[in-house]
Amino acid sequence: MAPKFDVYAHVTDTIIAEIEAGTPPWRKPWTGSASGVALPTRHNGDEYRGINVLMLWVMAAKHGYVSSRWMTYKQAQELGGQVRKGETSSTVVKYGTFTRENELGIEEELPYARAYRVFNADQIEGLPEDYYIRPEAPRDLGTAEDPELEAFFSRTGAEILTSDDPRAYYSPAKDHIHMPPIATFHDAAGYYGTLAHEVIHNAEVRIMPRRSS
Repeated sequence: MAPKFDVYAHVTDTIIAEIEAGTPPWRKPWTGSASGVALPTRHNGDEYRGINVLMLWVMAAKHGYVSSRWMTYKQAQELGGQVRKGETSSTVVKYGTFTRENELGIEEELPYARAYRVFNADQIEGLPEDYYIRPEAPRDLGTAEDPELEAFFSRTGAEILTSDDPRAYYSPAKDHIHMPPIATFHDAAGYYGTLAHEVIHNAEVRIMPRRSS
């Protein structure tokens, strides 16, 4: 028999994994986004609250979803849409209470958490156009380079590429780091802190083969 799905463990593990992976999507220190940055909303426009906001931001950032709208498979069908074949759902949690009589015969309210599955509008074909919400455009904030830090990162030997693509990442396959323009960051500390994190990933990949030899 398959193990019971633990809602609390799933939420905790997802958030911890994003924090350990680097800058989580709700703390992104630059402007512009490859995914939706508005508060996640249900099919009817109601905003998600609490932990579901973080959970859906994580999934949007991870998969590059643009729209802020999320819905169940059935809700998509009711709107005339169809989830594309092969798309994977994301987990959200509904919190509530239920009444139960305890051993003393006294009714008490107990909390519960129930998981259910939703899809982003970008995973669905045939929805009304206003469900496909566009991402935030990068903004030039005038943040300038620090010559000493530029020289330091140059000495690491890492290949650092910059483009208007609003994502910061290290590509193991191509062995390069991609950074958005420093001018789109709120401050230089955010830029170099993000770059340092990606340089560490680069260094880990370079060191690992030596450890295995």
